[in-house]
Amino acid sequence: MQATKLLPPLFFKRSNGLHAYAGLSRTPNLLMETSTKQPHDTISDGFLQPEKIVKQFSLPQGLYVADFGCGAGYFTIPVAKAVGKDGKVYAIDIQKTLLDTIRVKANLEHISNIETVWGDLESPNGSKLKDAQVDFVMVANILFQSQKKPEVLKEAARVLKPGGWLSVIEWDQSEFTAGPPVEMRVDPDTTKKFAASAGLEFKHEFIVGSHHYGMFFQKSLTV
Repeated sequence: MQATKLLPPLFFKRSNGLHAYAGLSRTPNLLMETSTKQPHDTISDGFLQPEKIVKQFSLPQGLYVADFGCGAGYFTIPVAKAVGKDGKVYAIDIQKTLLDTIRVKANLEHISNIETVWGDLESPNGSKLKDAQVDFVMVANILFQSQKKPEVLKEAARVLKPGGWLSVIEWDQSEFTAGPPVEMRVDPDTTKKFAASAGLEFKHEFIVGSHHYGMFFQKSLTV
């Protein structure tokens, strides 16, 4: 299998589907390039714009992606454009009105590779996807909202293909008026623990701005 090189992920602000706050993610396959240089021209008020983030990722055509807690599709739409007509994005959310919004946006922009899925990510098989169906799962600011954090990551692991990747973005512990209460936030070590319990190996962190942390995890190739 040929490895896909991707640029380091960053951060954008969005509403997402488990309830509502902000987040981001991105997508790889087997090899990553990391960098300590942050593209400051894409930052606005501490957040990044999704279109510019996707351009940074250099996503391969034909990638299958699941956007967990997709919200109104701020990340879903540009990712769908990036992966092209041979790729697909499963936009999964518990709020039907947000999925309706994504469908309207996709129709307006003549995007046909998005499938919206009404699902409860805290339930077994809650994404309604098949086992090993996608190359990459995006989990952006979902864990701090969830009462069943390990279950969300287990569902991500279930739908990932062997060797597939998971991106997690969460609020860090710094005080920030736009964020949730600090006591609701999930620290990096806890996120690593939950991912490990789901069978996902921590690979590296990445820059996500002043008030979040980002992590990549990979599902074993031998699963």
